[in-house]
This record gives sequence, C-alpha cells and structure tokens, in this order.
Amino acid sequence: MRKMRTSLRPWRAAATALATVLLVGSVAACGNSDTGGDAGSGSDKLVLGFSQVGAESGWRTANTTSIKEAAAEAGIELKFDDAQQKQENQIKAIRNYIQQKVDVIAFSPVVESGWDTVLKEAKDAGIPVILTDRAVDSADKSLYKTFLGSDFVKEGRLSGEWLVENKKSATGPVNIVELQGTTGSAPANDRKKGFAEAIAANPNLKIVASQSGDFTRAGGKQVMEQFLRANPKIDVLFAHNDDMGLGALEAITAAGKTPGKDITIITIDAVKDGMQALADGKFNFIAECSPLLGPQLMDLAKKVHAGEEVPPRIETEETTFTPEQAKEALPNRKY
Repeated sequence: MRKMRTSLRPWRAAATALATVLLVGSVAACGNSDTGGDAGSGSDKLVLGFSQVGAESGWRTANTTSIKEAAAEAGIELKFDDAQQKQENQIKAIRNYIQQKVDVIAFSPVVESGWDTVLKEAKDAGIPVILTDRAVDSADKSLYKTFLGSDFVKEGRLSGEWLVENKKSATGPVNIVELQGTTGSAPANDRKKGFAEAIAANPNLKIVASQSGDFTRAGGKQVMEQFLRANPKIDVLFAHNDDMGLGALEAITAAGKTPGKDITIITIDAVKDGMQALADGKFNFIAECSPLLGPQLMDLAKKVHAGEEVPPRIETEETTFTPEQAKEALPNRKY
C-alpha cells in the first residue's frame, strides 16, 4: 500500500500544478477587466474617454451632466476624469485612456498650449481626439478630428456691442473693470479679444482694470473687492462668466453700491443663477454659452470612430438675453 501511495504522488502534484495555473489565469483575467486592459474587450460598446476641466462653475456642472446623460442614452461606455483645472491631470488622464485603448478621446482643455506631445501619442495609437468647449493652439490640425463648442470671440464681441449701444449717449469716460477667466484658457483669451474689439468703436469706453477670477464665484468676489478698493469710479463690470459675476455681486453690495444700477454688469454663459440675477435687474446683459454639448459629442464620437469625415469646427447655436428676455426664458431653463 505504501508503494502505491508513493506512485500516485507525481499525478497529484501535476493535478495541483494544473489547478494553480487555472486559478492564476482566472484571477489575471479578472484583473485585466478591472484595471483597464483593452477598454472595449468583451463588449461591443464604443468606449469614450473624456477629461473634464473641473467643476469650477454652474456651467461646468451642467456640461458634465449633459455628457454623462448623453453617453448613457447613446449606449456609449464613458470613462470620465475630472482634471480639477490642472493641465498635468488632463495629460495624465489622456495617457491613461491611450493605455486602456479606448475608441475615442474627448477633452475640454484647461489651457490652449502644451498639448502637441500627448495628442501625437493618441494619433500614433490610432485613437481619434475630439476637442469640446475649448480649443488648443496646436499648429498641426491633424492631431485632433474636430472642435465642438462656442465662438468665444463672438460672445465677447456681442457683449461689447451691447455696451457700445447702451452707452452711446455717454459724454465722459466710462470706466470698465474686467473679470477674466482662467489665464491662458481659450474662453478667457477670446472673450477678452472680442470685447476689446467691439468697445473700440466708442473711445469713451475704457478698461481700467483687468484680472483673472479663474471662472469661480469666490475668485470673482475677491478680485471685485480689489477693483472697488483701487478704483473709486467703476461704471461697468464685464465678467467672462456668470459665476464670477455672481461673486462680484456680493462685493458690490458689500461696498454699498447697487448692482445693475450703480454698476452695469455684463456676463457670459446664461446659467440659471445668472439668468435669475438678470431677471432681478442685478445683471444687465448676458451672452449665452450653452453647456449642453453631450448629444452632439456622442454623435461625433460615433462618426469619427466609424471613420466618417466631420467638419473641423462645429459651433453651437446660442443667443443673448436682456432682463425681460431672461424672465421669459427662466421657467423652461434646463441649466
């Protein structure tokens, strides 16, 4: 009997080794699924990797919601990353998407410059890239398939044109302070440019102070407090987005001034809080910038993944609002 048991030992050892191999293989397969090997493995779903700027404003929150809801409705698997307004976080996210072999990459760039290297990596990997909301200044336009978003220069120009018309009877200097968006970002650069070009039509309109509030409500309040201390006479505030304008309202009120009357306030975006301030007469004019890009983005992702030709630039349709128009629009406002 002892001899028989001894002769069985090699077979038992082989069986044990085989079971171990099978177990390890099973664990490894599960590990690949969780850590992102081939993003589309085991599924026919299109996989979209999206890097968002952050959550700095009501506009951005609405934009994120639109993208997530549209992806679910379109049957697209969305890998989402919040860059917290840091370019290095976005570059890291894009490289992760490349490693995971997603089908399409889309992102809203924190700033305009510094993307060529990572975009070339995506191109070399055969992954098409879509820019949303914000553009990049890359000279090589082949690094991305298309841009989806607003005409920021136009938004600034419309704001300036309204001011020119509103102040056409002014005989003396009209002092303007400007709350800029994030330094180096496309909307900050372009809105500033469009506004400056428009107000050049009236030499009485002068920008006496301009500083970044980083597109945040807290930043708008802080910078406006500085403006009010440094400039005894402010006639107009031009804020690059509603949230900075809303923060500025607090500073203006605390300084004993009436927003919308003592200081004319112009903003961009038309999110619900901004529209309410406009309807209440605290803002005077808003140029719209729609955040509801999700459905268009999903349609574009499907097209570029299929190899279809798409326009190099796709602009959203937008409008402007006065207080009266804001009152009419508010009941049906989605963001």
